[in-house]
Amino acid sequence: MVTHYVDSEVGRLGTVLLHRPGPELARLTPRNNDSLLFDAIPWVARAQEEHDAFAAALRDHGVEVLYVAELLAETLAVPAAREELTGSVLADPRLGDTLRRRVADHLTYLDPAALAEVLIAGLAHEELHTTRSRPGGLVYTLMDRHDFVIDPLPNLLFTRDSSFWVDDRAGVTSLAMPARRRETTLTSAIYRHHPRFVGTDFVYRPDLEHLEGGDVLLLAPGVLAVGVGERTTPAGAERLARQVFAAGLAHTILVVPVAQERATMHLDTVCTMVDVDAVLMYPNVAHSLMAYTVVAGEDGEPQVDGPAPFLRAAADAMDLDVLRVIDTGLDPVTAEREQWDDGNNTLAIAPRICVGYERNVETNAQLERAGIQLIRISGSELGTGRGGPRCMSCPLVREPLATVRPA
Repeated sequence: MVTHYVDSEVGRLGTVLLHRPGPELARLTPRNNDSLLFDAIPWVARAQEEHDAFAAALRDHGVEVLYVAELLAETLAVPAAREELTGSVLADPRLGDTLRRRVADHLTYLDPAALAEVLIAGLAHEELHTTRSRPGGLVYTLMDRHDFVIDPLPNLLFTRDSSFWVDDRAGVTSLAMPARRRETTLTSAIYRHHPRFVGTDFVYRPDLEHLEGGDVLLLAPGVLAVGVGERTTPAGAERLARQVFAAGLAHTILVVPVAQERATMHLDTVCTMVDVDAVLMYPNVAHSLMAYTVVAGEDGEPQVDGPAPFLRAAADAMDLDVLRVIDTGLDPVTAEREQWDDGNNTLAIAPRICVGYERNVETNAQLERAGIQLIRISGSELGTGRGGPRCMSCPLVREPLATVRPA
């Protein structure tokens, strides 16, 4: 078993989990892109080129890149995992008994790689072959030919949302949107059954209150910020606080209300860390964002204080005089445009080194003026699902920050 460990947003990145976009993106049409949470229909081949360039940039900086589809295929070679994951799709109450038997029969004959592709890309009505002796039943007959027997998971691209790590423990999240909830079924199975992860301890599970990884920032060892808004509920933030306090993984949780809007669906759409003492923030909220400070009481109950300005509360929790702020954009209009285009959603691969979309010209210039080395990647197609480099990556190993101080 490999030791996985993450105690910050900016410690040197050693290993990361990505999902290379594939046939699941080709399932998006004008009929379903809204329900599948995409703002446009991506050009799949170009999205793959962009993602390959992102992965290559990480490898060029010494990062080990793991892929969800490959890990899933290897996981499905484990009989218990195969039974668990096929059972999860067959439990869908939409199927009915006859179609469920037909789907079970179809899945039985797939090898692990082919089964992994179906679990990610889905199974279309027209791909399930029926005969008089092997009928699909009433449910299949009444389905539209464009419908899916097993829904695709185009948002699997954003691996940050379905899991995160705090020290050596994995948090498999509870996704709020119905179109995404099966993603954590796959992630959970990988972490529990794949030989690389066997023995992993968990700090969060999908059956708990809604909590998404894009809302969880590891500001410093022992200090977490959790956004609550469109996707993560206050109950989810409280549950995470209880879990990390009980495990001794943190001493302070900052709970940060975020506007419940598409443009600010997660905390990391308005704030990401680029150095041990610096954040990139959307200026429209930088000085109005508030935080509630949660610590463990003597009886183990979370104790809540605040609200206070987020930047002040974060600096205090991180034992800093001040938390430096780098603004998204330059003027209000540019800031709004570049925040929408995930200008805030950078991935730090080491202190003062981060990856960002090249299209956010002013934000990138601001970062470089502040002494941050920027690795630019293209995101014209990857960004159609509203997510940037941080959203597309789940760090599994980072160099501990225990002895690192601001430059």
